[in-house]
Amino acid sequence: MQTIQHALTALLVSAACAAAAQTGPVKFAGIMELSGSGATPGTNFNNGVKLAVKEINASGGILGRQIDYQPADSQTNPAVAKALAQKAIDGSAYVVLGPVHSGSMLVTMSETQRANVTNFTGGEAAGITQQGNPYVFRSSFTQLISMPKVARYIKDSVKAGSVAVMYTNNDYGKGGHDAMLKALEAQGIKVAADVPTDPQQIDFSAAVLKVKQSGADALFLYTLEEESARALRELRKQGYAKPIIGETTAVSQKTIELAGDAANGMLGHVGLTVDAPEPRIKAFDARFQAEYKYKSEHNGMKGYISVYVVKAMTEKLGKFDSKLLAESLHGAKIFAAQNPGVLMDVAFDKNGDLDRESFLICVEQGKQQVVQILPAMAAK
Repeated sequence: MQTIQHALTALLVSAACAAAAQTGPVKFAGIMELSGSGATPGTNFNNGVKLAVKEINASGGILGRQIDYQPADSQTNPAVAKALAQKAIDGSAYVVLGPVHSGSMLVTMSETQRANVTNFTGGEAAGITQQGNPYVFRSSFTQLISMPKVARYIKDSVKAGSVAVMYTNNDYGKGGHDAMLKALEAQGIKVAADVPTDPQQIDFSAAVLKVKQSGADALFLYTLEEESARALRELRKQGYAKPIIGETTAVSQKTIELAGDAANGMLGHVGLTVDAPEPRIKAFDARFQAEYKYKSEHNGMKGYISVYVVKAMTEKLGKFDSKLLAESLHGAKIFAAQNPGVLMDVAFDKNGDLDRESFLICVEQGKQQVVQILPAMAAK
């Protein structure tokens, strides 16, 4: 009799635990660069995630469950990031958000794949989604989409026949550099100088001198926020007056703030900007500033959108199943009219890359001014 009672008790306890697991908080894990060279994009991405989580929880959560978001600092160290991915999996995370830096993402995404856990990243390196990992999704454009847009703009609008390319010599920078060189070649634009720089580089005097001596018609700048600001200040110091074109990080709000007047006149392509003439984006900008007392840039928007994409698809599925979530996101289209938190209509392809409108901007008086809206690639 005791044996039967013990078995019945164990069964009831197991059932109660299973029921609690389906009704208690759902775990979202963040692998964020909160210190080290990636602290600027990582902190912004993390703040975007936190704002989305706060809003969703205040409105009842996802399928009635609150989000338990637990961010951890990768220190911009791939080895630390990989260990955090393993910890997130052991903690039964429904989704993993981050890392933002491509180098860290490239070593952590095998862990989330092994556990069948959906993983969002703000990283842009083309290689992230070229490895056949079915659990990886971007909240940013891949470099293979961004760079052809920039090269076409350099040819058609800037009218440059030759370009100097300055880039950060890491996974992120080299991926963008290689994609850009192919895009420039396709447009018949000559690369007059190819100038690598180091992550966290302080002195850009020699790099800028190489750009000036090349005689190129324009400069394409592809470096991280702090480095971009230093490069822009040195370019202005040395009297560089030719067009400077950037992509995302080089024209981000953080870069503009750090560079000051040196950023004015900078041209660039951005997948996201809070200065876009779109009511949903303007409303997000106001909420973000009210929460954090500073203006968001693209990484804050990426983190925010990632959470709302997960919410939209989970509610469509009607249950929490990370493997099914990933399967369903491939080929999915999510419309902002029905899901305002995604801010703009977005579609995901078979590789986890996204497609949506993007923007060409010019920096004027310390702000991004949208000069052109580019349609989604599928709309062309």
